[in-house]
Formats: sequence, structure tokens, C-alpha cells
Amino acid sequence: QVQLVESGGGLVQAGGSLRLSCAASGRTFSTYAWFRQAPGKEREFVAAIRQSAGPTYYADYADSVKGRFTISRDNTKNTVYLQMNSLKPEDTAVYYCAASTAYRSSSYVSTQNEYNYWGQGTQVTVSS
Repeated sequence: QVQLVESGGGLVQAGGSLRLSCAASGRTFSTYAWFRQAPGKEREFVAAIRQSAGPTYYADYADSVKGRFTISRDNTKNTVYLQMNSLKPEDTAVYYCAASTAYRSSSYVSTQNEYNYWGQGTQVTVSS
């Protein structure tokens, strides 16, 4: 059974940091992504990390988080991380991990339909 389990969410003051984790089980994935959904808003792309056949990873970020968030992965643990620094109140949302068994190019990583599997979400709240 394939599962994605997020952890690491919580309450933090503006300017603070959090690290989200997403542990995958059941199979390996080529592309991972983080999306988020704020109250009353649609779910939006945050970041993705892609790996094709070789050892090189490629990361993509939404403009709103570029320079503040870093996505990484540990294939030995089947886990992807999202390090979030300089958090702002507008980062408050439920953060979802998504995974695809296929390698996705940068043109497609922000498209939710490209992902086969989703986690249950973890709440991140940034107070001002």
C-alpha cells in the first residue's frame, strides 16, 4: 500500500522556520512536490524536486517562496523535506506532499493532475 505521511507542521512566529517531512512507503518516486491550501483559496504549487535516471536532482519553486524555502530528498529514507525559512503570515496553509512515479519536467511540476499520490496534509500557521 502506497502512503505519503507528512509531519513537521505547527505554529511559528513570522520570521521563523519550520521543516516539513514527507515519508513515502510502498514504492519509490521520481518526482515529489509540495502544494499548499490556505483557507478560502485554491491549492497552489510550492516546490518540486525531480530526479531522472541519474544522480542529479532538479528543484522548482513558486515565485512566492523562492529564496526562502528549500526542497530536498533523501532516497535512502524515501523522504522529501521542505525547509521553510523567513516565514510570513501569508504562508499559513495546509501543506500537502505529492508524488509521481514519472519524471516530470519543469513545465508540468506545478500541475496537480501530474501526481499519482497525495498525503493527508499538515497545518502550518504563521503568526504576525
